[in-house]
Amino acid sequence: MNGKYSAIRRDGSFHHVHSTPFGNYSFISVDATLHPGPKRPYNFFGILDEKRMEELLLLAKESGRSNHSIWFGHYPTSTILSPSPGIRSIMSSATAYFCGHLHTLGGLMPVLHARHFQGTLELEVGDWKNNRRYRIFAFDHDLFSFADLIFGEWPVVLITNPKSLLYSCPKHEPLERLLQSTHIRILAFSLSSITSVTVEIDGVHLGQAVHSSGPIFTLKWNPRNYSDGTHNIEVIVRDSAGRSKSVHHIFSLQEDNQLRFDLLASFVLLTDHCTVARVLFVMIVLIQLSILIIFRHRGYLELKGPPGFLNLTSFSLHVLSKINIFYYSVLLLTLYTVLGPWFFGEITEGKIGCCFSFGIFVDGHFLQGSITFIVGLLQLAFFNIPLMTYLCWSLLQRCFGHNFKSHIHQGKYLKIIPVHLLMLLLYIWQIYSCYSLHMTYGTLAFFFSPLRTWLTLLTPLLIYRVWTLNSKELGTFTTQLKSHLSS
Repeated sequence: MNGKYSAIRRDGSFHHVHSTPFGNYSFISVDATLHPGPKRPYNFFGILDEKRMEELLLLAKESGRSNHSIWFGHYPTSTILSPSPGIRSIMSSATAYFCGHLHTLGGLMPVLHARHFQGTLELEVGDWKNNRRYRIFAFDHDLFSFADLIFGEWPVVLITNPKSLLYSCPKHEPLERLLQSTHIRILAFSLSSITSVTVEIDGVHLGQAVHSSGPIFTLKWNPRNYSDGTHNIEVIVRDSAGRSKSVHHIFSLQEDNQLRFDLLASFVLLTDHCTVARVLFVMIVLIQLSILIIFRHRGYLELKGPPGFLNLTSFSLHVLSKINIFYYSVLLLTLYTVLGPWFFGEITEGKIGCCFSFGIFVDGHFLQGSITFIVGLLQLAFFNIPLMTYLCWSLLQRCFGHNFKSHIHQGKYLKIIPVHLLMLLLYIWQIYSCYSLHMTYGTLAFFFSPLRTWLTLLTPLLIYRVWTLNSKELGTFTTQLKSHLSS
C-alpha cells in the first residue's frame, strides 16, 4: 500500500530527511506488518523481529544529526511485538510517533494521545477512510505543534507560538525559546481569503494578528508578562466567506510545568496488551486446571455448615471431577484450547495454515501468538468456563433428585430459566463464531475447526448426557447431599 500510493513509494521501514536552510528533519517509517499477513482478526498486532529492529536502530542513529525526528507507522506501540529493548526504547530520540490502527476506537476516544516514559509523544490520528480525519504539524523555531482536523472544515488554524503545554517535550525541544520570542505566530488556511485573526490570552483581547507570509500570521507580545503559571490562548480566525474557527490551548513559559494526558488514553497506548493477554490466558488456564485436578484427587468431601453458595459450588465441582466423562471432557477442552490447533484454513490469500493459541503456521512461516491470546481469553470466558459452570449446575440439580422436566416444574423459574437462557446465548455466540470462521477463512476452516465447529456439535451431546445420566452413577453424591440437607 505504502509503495503503491505514498509519495515516497517505498515498502518497509525507511528514513526520509527533509532539508531546510535552518536544519534537517527526519521522518522514519516503522513497518510492523506481518509477513505473510493473515486475515482478520489475526493481523491486529504488528511484529518487529530482530532484523527489523536492527534496521530501525540504524535509522535512529542516522537521524541523530537532524534537528528533530518524527516516526510514523500503522500500529501504535502498544500493539507491536518487539524484542528487547523494545520499540519505544529505539524511538526514544523521536519528538513524536504518529500512528493509526486504533484511530479513535470507533468514536469512544476522539483524542488518543500519550507520552512515552522516554518523553516521545505517541499521537493516534482518526481514520481518513470513513471520517476524513487528517493532521497538520509544524516546527516553529524547533518547537513542535500539530492539529487534528476534519477534511472540508475551514478555516484551518494552528497556533505554533506559544505552543501547547500538554504537548511540550523538554527532552526534545528548546522550550527556553518561548521566553525569547517576540511574536505570537499562527498558521491559518482557508479556501477563501483570511479576513481577521483575533488573539486573546486569559480572556483579555491582545489584538489582531497581521499577515506575514504564506499562511503565517503574527502578533507582537511580551512573554515576560506570562512567565508565571499557566495561561490560555485563544485565536479566532474568519475568512471572506463568513466562516470562522476558534482554537485554544493552555501554555506555560516555565519548563518544569507539565500537564498529564488522559489516564485511559495512556493505558490504551502505553500498555503491552499482548503480554497482559498472554499472562491472563495462562493464569486462567492454570486456575481452571488446578481446580479440576485438585477436586479430582481430593478424597471424600465433607459438607459443613448451611448449604450456601460456596458449599454447593464446591460440591458440584466435586461431582464433576469424579465422573470420568465430564472430568475428561472439560480437562481435554482446556488443554486443547492451549495446545491444539484451533483450525486449519486459508490464513492468507491462497495459503493454507493452522492456528494455535501460541501462534500461526502459514506458508513455511511462524507468526508468534498475539491476538490469539485475546481470542483464547474470549473462548475461555464466553464458552469453556460457562460450559463447565453449566455442567456443574446441572449435575447439582441431578443430585437434588431432579431430571430435566422435574427441575423445570419445581417452580423456581426466576432462578432456573436465566441459567438456561444464558447458556443458550453463549451457545449461539459459539455458533456465530463458526459462521464467522467460515466467512473469513473458508469452508476448510469451518469443517476442520476442533475448537469451533467440533465443539459446537459435541456440546449438546455433553449436556444431554448430564440430564440422562443414570441415577445409580449419582447415587453416592445424591445420598451425601440429601443427608447434609436433612441434618
